[in-house]
Amino acid sequence: MNAVDFSPLLRTAIGFDRFARMLDGARLQPEAQAYPPYNIEMTGDDSYVLTMAVAGFGPEDIEVVLREDTLHISGKAAEQPGERRYIHRGIAGRAFERRFVLADHLVVQGARLENGLLHVALKREVPEALKPRRIAIEAAAPAARPVLEQQAA
Repeated sequence: MNAVDFSPLLRTAIGFDRFARMLDGARLQPEAQAYPPYNIEMTGDDSYVLTMAVAGFGPEDIEVVLREDTLHISGKAAEQPGERRYIHRGIAGRAFERRFVLADHLVVQGARLENGLLHVALKREVPEALKPRRIAIEAAAPAARPVLEQQAA
């Protein structure tokens, strides 16, 4: 069985076509790379920090770009002048690219490189127009009594 049918789950949902396409796309994507390792930490109700281990990379070697709803983080280590001869090389210095699909209304607040770790601060900022609001229910005016009931009274 290679196909998954999500239609029973989405029968009573409206506007989740994008979600169904994302699930289907995730199933078809090749195995994700494991370099560089990262953490995603929830630091508040609507705030997150993405921390990526990028030892050996400087701020000028890393590029953080937000395109539509996808955060692209890529790095290319600067070439060292002269040839080095390693006996053991355990610190990877290879180029990388990571992509993270962000939820709606998630905003990148900033990025900083500290002690070989890249920290990207994210915050959910829902526009006022999209926040839940209470809808007032108006009571209908009482219907006019039939003329016969009014005369009998």
